[in-house]
Order: sequence, then C-alpha cells, then structure tokens
Amino acid sequence: MSGAVSSLWRHPIKSHGREALAAVTLEAGKTMPGDRVWAVAHDASRADASAWAPCTNFSIGSKAPGLMAIDARLDAAGGTVTLTHPDLPPLTFDPDREGARLIAWTRPIMPPERAASARVVRVPGRGMTDTDYPSVSIGNRATHRAIEARIGHALSEKRWRLNIWLDGLDPWEEFDWLGREIGIGEVRLRVRERIRRCQATTANPETGARDADTLAALSGWGHQDMGVYAEVLRGGRLVLGDALEVD
Repeated sequence: MSGAVSSLWRHPIKSHGREALAAVTLEAGKTMPGDRVWAVAHDASRADASAWAPCTNFSIGSKAPGLMAIDARLDAAGGTVTLTHPDLPPLTFDPDREGARLIAWTRPIMPPERAASARVVRVPGRGMTDTDYPSVSIGNRATHRAIEARIGHALSEKRWRLNIWLDGLDPWEEFDWLGREIGIGEVRLRVRERIRRCQATTANPETGARDADTLAALSGWGHQDMGVYAEVLRGGRLVLGDALEVD
C-alpha cells in the first residue's frame, strides 16, 4: 500500500513533553532537529555532557508516568522551552542555564520512591535518543489502530513518542522494512530496528495516569514492539502529506 506523512513530532527534552510540527528539515546522520536535545539525569546517573548515554540514566515516563502529560514548545532562536501540564503552571525556561527550574517544576509529579531528577544534560550535536546512533523514529497509523482495536478503546498517538507518523499502510508493514531504504518526500532513510516498548506507553498523555495495558496488547502478537528506528541517509525537507517510497 502507499503511505504518506500524517504527523510530525519532536520532543525537545527527553520524556518531558512533545511538540507537533507542520514541517522539518532533516540532516544526514543526525536526529530530528530539536528532538531530545536535553535530558534530565537522575541522582544515580553517570551521564554527563561528554557522550550519549542510555535511557536508564534519565528521568523518563516509564518510571514517572506523570511526565507523559507534558506538552512542549521549543523557541530555538530564543533558546527557551515552554512546558505545560494539566496539574502544573506553565514553565518557560532556558534548559542550558535554568535546569534547576525544570527539576523543581516536575517535583510534584515525580514518584518519591524513584531516583530524583538531579541535572539537565546536553550533548552538543547529538539528540539523546534511545539508540546509540543518531536516529529518527517512525510509526504506522494502521498498526496504532490495530492496537486500539485489541485494547478496545481509542489511544492517543502521543503515547508512542515517535517522530514521523505514516498513514495509508497495512498494519505492521513497517517491520518488513528492516535493513531496507525508504524515501519520504526529499528524505532518504535506512530502517535499522524495531522499537521495543516500555511502561511509558501505558500512561495517558493527557493525564499522566496509567490507563491502558499496551504491553499486554502487544504481547498478543508475540512481541512488545511498536514503530521502527531509522537513520537519515539523505537530508531534506519533510512536510505533512509527503509520500512514502519503499525500495
């Protein structure tokens, strides 16, 4: 089947909000601009600003579901991020200089039994994605609808924290692309691996409360994977409605 871009998302601070985009320009070998630029290291983390680090070093939605209800808006020119949450006042701050304000802002929604958020880190030129290589993540709306049908009610696509959503495909078709190249608009990508899911997806992105057993639903297909990671081979502009081509 033919597919096309139905939505685009970036997440300026890892696990701390998402922002819908109408268009984005990708670069070869890099993550989506403005995506996971910063991450919040917890007090047991060894992560610093010297290199990429795995997600276990950070405050994330799988451990703190309340984080899943954050929306974000990045002002790249001004160097600020604005965050909103249904249970918190809006926050506009500079993550490079005012990380303590973010940590204080999220404290009411952080589980007390978990490692506490300690500092905001940034690795220049490298988004803190869950892969040890710069990646963008891709989802299939038909797969999302299949999961909704198994669970028995509607789910927000924001649960999955993906960058690029495609519609007009068959369910699970994206898993057939592993090791292959795809084109979306001007952009060329190589699909590298499936995305294994965690408890973060069980939380409602409107409330931050766990309300859907997405992992049990996925297990009905014999795995807990949803979406794929890809690396950008050729950059270019990506806009809503751009068509998919699979080699």
